[in-house]
Amino acid sequence: MSRPLAAPSRPPRAARLPARAAALAPGLGLVAALALGAMAAQRLSGIGALSPMVLALVAGIALRNLGGVPAAAAPGLALAMRTLLRLGIVLLGFRLTLGDLAQVGAPGLAAIAATLGLTFVFTKAAGRALGVDRRLAELIAAGTAVCGASAVMAVNAVARGRDEDVAFAIACVTVFGTLSMLLFPLLAGPLGLAAPDYGLWVGASVHEVAQAAGAGFALGDAAGQSATVAKLARVMLLAPLVLSLAALRRAEPGAARPPAPWFVLGFVAAAALNSAVSLPPAASAALAETAAVLLTTALAAMGCEIDLARLRAVGLRPLALGALAWAFVSGLALLLVLAL
Repeated sequence: MSRPLAAPSRPPRAARLPARAAALAPGLGLVAALALGAMAAQRLSGIGALSPMVLALVAGIALRNLGGVPAAAAPGLALAMRTLLRLGIVLLGFRLTLGDLAQVGAPGLAAIAATLGLTFVFTKAAGRALGVDRRLAELIAAGTAVCGASAVMAVNAVARGRDEDVAFAIACVTVFGTLSMLLFPLLAGPLGLAAPDYGLWVGASVHEVAQAAGAGFALGDAAGQSATVAKLARVMLLAPLVLSLAALRRAEPGAARPPAPWFVLGFVAAAALNSAVSLPPAASAALAETAAVLLTTALAAMGCEIDLARLRAVGLRPLALGALAWAFVSGLALLLVLAL
């Protein structure tokens, strides 16, 4: 009687690593080149508020729609859009300390938290009224309420929007955040805002960190410092927002359970460590640069997955939603600052 054939055994993990690395190399090499090119272009331009992440996204979209992305790049793109993205968000925590919150003060923190929460709720409700897809509305709400592209990408781990949704949301927060950066310095005088109050308004309402810094420093160092600190305090609220959204999704009957956003806990742990231990300036700079490279690489990968024909099909309603959200966050933050 013959013996049954044994099932083929899997090769040892160490033997599989070279094959895995070879599979990842084309995609990672491609998006790393796009990311580094975007960062170099931003530095050569001398425009501090020009986001390398947005440049990398646009470069990826152009490559996908004009020349095509080789099929061999798929594994590397997937790794960049998930693992590298989440690691980059964790490292963002090293930009923050609990001292940032103390500098803003209790009234300022209350204004920032109220602006964030009410903007998110308003944008979601306006999205339903306009007939915008729930996932896209959630991404626009997060990018407007918290911190632009980083918030869009972090919340998408729970919202599970399409790549086109992410791209559209990032486009919205980029356009309207840039408008804020250009318009707010012109409004400070007519509104009678002193430098600290103007900085708080900017930090509580402008979308991206770079845009907030640009709008703040346009009126001097005091306004710029106030805007940057207020904006970083607002970024710290990204973690509770993502964790709350994940908990709500898990509580929905019959809804697909989103993955636990463990990377957000890493973000909190990084901020806590940065508060407890004074890192050398060189280490802080290296961590900030690494986070920027990882997030820019992730967005380059996302751009390589975006089909412009599908993006155009989204229509004008989400753009109207982005405009409404921008007007709401700007007006509400101003009213709260004036009330304080």
